Amino acid sequence: MAAPPETAASRSLAGLFLLLLVLPSTDAARQLADQQAVTYDGRSLIINGRRELLFSGSVHYPRSTPEMWPDIIKKAKEGGLNTIQTYVFWNAHEPLYGQFNFEGRYDLVKFIKLVQAHGMYVTLRIGPFIQAEWNHGGLPYWLREVANITFRTDNQPYMFHMERFTKMIVQKMKDEKLFANQGGPIILAQIENEYNNVARAFQGGANYIQWAGNMAVGLNVGVPWVMCKQNDAPGPVINACNGRNCGDTFAGPNHPSKPALWTENWTAQYRVFGDPPSQRSAEDLAYSVARFFSKNGTLTNYYMYHGGTNFGRTGAAFVMTRYYDEAPLDEYGLQKEPKWGHLKDLHNALKLCRKGLLWGTPSVQKFDAGFEARLYEIPESKVCVAFLTNTNVKKDGVVNFRGVEYYLPRRSISILPDCKTVVFNSQQVNSQHNARTFDIAKASKENNQWQMYTEQIPTSRDANVVSKGPLELLNMTKDTTDYLWYTTSFRLDDDDLPMRHDIRPVLQVSNLGHAMHAFVNGKYIGSGHGTKIEKSFVFQKPMDLKAGVNQIAILGLTVGLPDSGAYLEHRLSGVHTVVIQGLNAGTLDLSQNLWRHQVGLTGEHLGIFDEQRANVVKWEEAQSDAAATWYKRYFDAPSGNDPVAVGLSSMGKGQVWINGESIGRFWVSYLSPLGKASQSIYHLPRSFLKPKNNLMVVFEEHGGKPKDIEILTVKRDNICTFVSAQHPAQIGTWSREDSQIRSVVGDAKPEARLKCGEKKVIRSIVFASFGNPDGMCGNFTVGSCHTPQAKSVVEKACLGKESCALPVSAEAYGADAGCPGTTATLAVQAKCARKSKKD
Repeated sequence: MAAPPETAASRSLAGLFLLLLVLPSTDAARQLADQQAVTYDGRSLIINGRRELLFSGSVHYPRSTPEMWPDIIKKAKEGGLNTIQTYVFWNAHEPLYGQFNFEGRYDLVKFIKLVQAHGMYVTLRIGPFIQAEWNHGGLPYWLREVANITFRTDNQPYMFHMERFTKMIVQKMKDEKLFANQGGPIILAQIENEYNNVARAFQGGANYIQWAGNMAVGLNVGVPWVMCKQNDAPGPVINACNGRNCGDTFAGPNHPSKPALWTENWTAQYRVFGDPPSQRSAEDLAYSVARFFSKNGTLTNYYMYHGGTNFGRTGAAFVMTRYYDEAPLDEYGLQKEPKWGHLKDLHNALKLCRKGLLWGTPSVQKFDAGFEARLYEIPESKVCVAFLTNTNVKKDGVVNFRGVEYYLPRRSISILPDCKTVVFNSQQVNSQHNARTFDIAKASKENNQWQMYTEQIPTSRDANVVSKGPLELLNMTKDTTDYLWYTTSFRLDDDDLPMRHDIRPVLQVSNLGHAMHAFVNGKYIGSGHGTKIEKSFVFQKPMDLKAGVNQIAILGLTVGLPDSGAYLEHRLSGVHTVVIQGLNAGTLDLSQNLWRHQVGLTGEHLGIFDEQRANVVKWEEAQSDAAATWYKRYFDAPSGNDPVAVGLSSMGKGQVWINGESIGRFWVSYLSPLGKASQSIYHLPRSFLKPKNNLMVVFEEHGGKPKDIEILTVKRDNICTFVSAQHPAQIGTWSREDSQIRSVVGDAKPEARLKCGEKKVIRSIVFASFGNPDGMCGNFTVGSCHTPQAKSVVEKACLGKESCALPVSAEAYGADAGCPGTTATLAVQAKCARKSKKD
């Protein structure tokens, strides 16, 4: 058993040994003297000489705006986090070789300093391969064109550029004094990313990982390095877990001197176009974290805590523009309840267990099948922490622990910081719930006048790159655009055309991905696309041909570059073969025809999405359902401070710019198996807006109705609570004094709480019931044992207030405590609104 901090004379020697292991000996003495070095032992990271419990959340700086960063970080800290994790995005910072960008959304130093200003730590995942559902996994396109390169293996060209970029980022952090040994917030760094997933594909994989670990450690950053999903992480590099349930799936560190770290606890599931909705409940997420900490874990990171937005063309292949919207902070930075609040309660409960978790001796006590207690004890200090666990997914139960019976709902963990008092149960949610609404802004319908500019469909005479057969798309576009035009022509005689009216020629295109739109003699005939799983596809559509010369134009496109798997540098896209079926002369193969190619769109080259260059083309009055068409309108910013979004349910597929800033790709026409678009509402950051006359430009690939595009404001003003008499008291009820858990309010009882957002008050009570109410926030129904007085009691306690606390007892609501089968549950739905002068 390790000694408690106050008697840890021997721990200094252990810390020094670890420091010598992580850093060269010449630096070790200096780092230890500074008392800023970060080391570790088999229990946790050691920061400034102290073991720490770390609650971390992923927030990716390019997926929000600098104007949003302070509020996101503030809410993360209020949610009980003490660490922010982020990747470093190589292709964002070095889009062209040797040309670097650390401005605006890519200002990494500013972001880290903001985290530090909020008193939080940083985990920096340098990679520089990151995956992250980010375009090309973060690797710049120019890297593909380096001679003799193979990504992520024992390949000298790749290793040279990987090391060069890693050293540049490390030096930038050192120059700004951002590592912990310099007084900065960075306590952990990551090299590579989930390499075990691809290791078997490379003969030189083992050598590469050994090299990468040694290279990273040799940079002398003064903090440990980590490799996630890397069972053979070399030397002092810590192997960490990624997944949904690392408390049960992680085999543990590969050396007893390393702590158990969870670098990615997925708060939902990232989504691609064509996916149905993805969810992960607050209860399941809390259970997974409690389970991990009950089994010697001391760091968990929520991936994502705030997902944000894949602005521009930054999303990986088929990845939606909205990213991890189900995180505790949604795409707009609003608190998603109960996930945010339930995890906050969990963090506070675990902090009450800090001493036992970091210094106690672990043990396990088994009960019936699926029930157990995991304990951490320091007998001489009278410290005892217990995690009472029910792993059964369908069975509630009661356990007798140290002479007391404790009820455990199915798949739940109760946390007892003193081995007596339940301060938290993962399945019993005390925090409030909320529901998000999108309201049409007044600005949406005012001056709703659209103009259009149609792309000229190129012919075989227009495009300038000629080849025998269509060329591979990525090699042509070089990730500067999604689009590549393919054009060819062919001549038919009258007797080549079908004689029967019920037979029409069919254009058949074998495409390597991701999508295409076909035009014959200037007329749009249809579109085709692959999927995230199978990117290649075959397009077949009937068409009308004529005697003489016929023109075929195919707008080929990608929806982001792939971000995962081996040999990314060899992935292919675009048109492969083209044939025409149904002619009298038989099948006409155009695959070896002369093809011309045009990279990008005319509107892109001219920059017509920018205010300064919008009028270099001639705009006309807009018409609906036009393919390969640009639309524009002007609108005023919605009043207030609520987040803003654009509703695109009337459109098909394309991209949107606001005042020259791209808010990302949209693909409303790609329906999920449920028959709905995966995403039809798109985030428009307020920092992109001016008070008046904002320019919106939309490129629509295959047809939509621009007049039905909506400007929306986003709110989470519908708030609810659902608490029973069986719930633990609110976590704020408890404090630790002299190693004992005490109530700060006397008689600790369950309590329901409601709280509106900043500068808002509870304006109305939509629903209130005490007894056995049913349903979810926004859809509650009265059950048995209902008391009609509940609503008036709640209104008296809450109306006109920013927050209110409600007792959970039959007496408070005039209910019959003896009503058969009562669960003594209070359910309330309230509506928040802006404060008025009367409030």
